[in-house]
Amino acid sequence: MGADNPAVMQYRELGKSGIAVSVLGLGTVKLGRNTAVEYPRSFALPTDAEARRLLSRAQALGVNFIDTAPAYGTSEERLGELLKGQRRDWIIMTKVGEEFAAGQSRYDFSPEHTITSVHRSLERLATDYLDIVLIHSDGDDEHILGHLGTLECLFDLKGQGLIRAVGISHKSANGARLALGAGADVIMATLNSSMRDELDVIAEAGVQGCGVVIKKALESGHAGPESLRFVAEQAGVSSVVVGTLNPEHLTENASMLKP
Repeated sequence: MGADNPAVMQYRELGKSGIAVSVLGLGTVKLGRNTAVEYPRSFALPTDAEARRLLSRAQALGVNFIDTAPAYGTSEERLGELLKGQRRDWIIMTKVGEEFAAGQSRYDFSPEHTITSVHRSLERLATDYLDIVLIHSDGDDEHILGHLGTLECLFDLKGQGLIRAVGISHKSANGARLALGAGADVIMATLNSSMRDELDVIAEAGVQGCGVVIKKALESGHAGPESLRFVAEQAGVSSVVVGTLNPEHLTENASMLKP
C-alpha cells in the first residue's frame, strides 16, 4: 500500500474516553503563530490554500486528530474556517490557561477564564462541542491542579456536554500523577529519544485507562522522524502529535508509524 493510503494508519482508543485517535496527530501551532516559538528555522504562516493542502494530505493519510490552542495565535479561527463541513471527520483537541498576544504568553487558570476560553474556542472552531480540552500548564502543575479549580471546571463543562474528554498538558511527571489521581481523561506528556523521564507515568496512565498524547516527539524539529516509532511503541501512548506545514514531511511521519 502507498504511504498516502489511509489503511496504513493505526487508530488507538484514547483511554476510556470512547474516542479513537490516529496514532499520528497533526499539531497546528504553525497555522497561526510564528513568533516566540522553539523551532530551529523561521517560517511564514501558510496561506489558506497551503493549509487546505496540508489538511487534505492528513485526511488521505488517515490522520483524524488535530491539536490546537488559544496560545497558537490564529490557529483556532483558521481551523474553524478550514474545517467547515468536515467537523465529524476530525477529533479536535484544544486547551485553556495560556493566551498569546503582543509576542508573549500570559496565563489565567481561573474557573471564570476557563469557561470564557472554552466558549470562545467553540465559537472560533465553529462547533457545538470540543472533543478534548487540556489545561495548558505554565509549569506549576501542582498549584494549578491542587488550588485553582481549573480541572474541576473542565469536568463541569464536560458534564454540560460541551467537552468529551478533559485533562492537562503537564510539565512534570508529578503533575501527570496528580492529574491521574484527579480522574483526568487525557494527559499530554513529553517523550522523545533523549527525554524519557515520563516513561513510567505514561505506562501508569495506560494501565489506569487514561489517554496519553505525546508532545515534542521530534524535539521541536531537532530530531528525525525515526524518533516517532520509538515514541509510539511505548506502553500507554495513544497518539503522537507532530506539527508541520510540509505535506511531504507529514507523509514521511505517517510512514514511520505504519502498523
